[in-house]
Amino acid sequence: MTIDPDTKDWTWVLERPCPECAFVASAVTGPQIPRITRECAAAWDGVLHREDVRDRPAPQVWSPLEYACHVRDVCRVMDRRARLMLSEDVPTFPDWDQDETALRERYEEQQPAVVGQGLQSAAEAIAARYEAVPDGAWDRRGMRSNGSAFTVLTLGRYFLHDVVHHLHDVGA
Repeated sequence: MTIDPDTKDWTWVLERPCPECAFVASAVTGPQIPRITRECAAAWDGVLHREDVRDRPAPQVWSPLEYACHVRDVCRVMDRRARLMLSEDVPTFPDWDQDETALRERYEEQQPAVVGQGLQSAAEAIAARYEAVPDGAWDRRGMRSNGSAFTVLTLGRYFLHDVVHHLHDVGA
């Protein structure tokens, strides 16, 4: 059975705590982003070693493996977006369809150990990118095609919510 596409605009998490996972994006400072990213990536390692890693809790809900694939790809996409913001003036980000990616990349068929390595590598890349943000660059801007505006800082906060929220989704 397929997953219903998530078409919600989650940018509201930048303004108020998430009632599901309790993450408070506005409380995160720029220098905290690398540490939290690495801590979450380490937690995913434990998830990927669970016996139920391929089991969907409900037919329309991703398995822990599928969520881990998604988080790996979120790290990659958000790293590219942060790089664009730090190298260009107010770039517009290429669209990314997370649900189409999950189908095309066959998340459910991937190997947990390989996913774990990819997630660790992608998390380390974005953590390093945020560690290297120069003073005065946290307010550099970028735009999604739907008009949502981000700064380097708010993109990092938005990204972290995704990573934390999906750990909550898998009970980690």
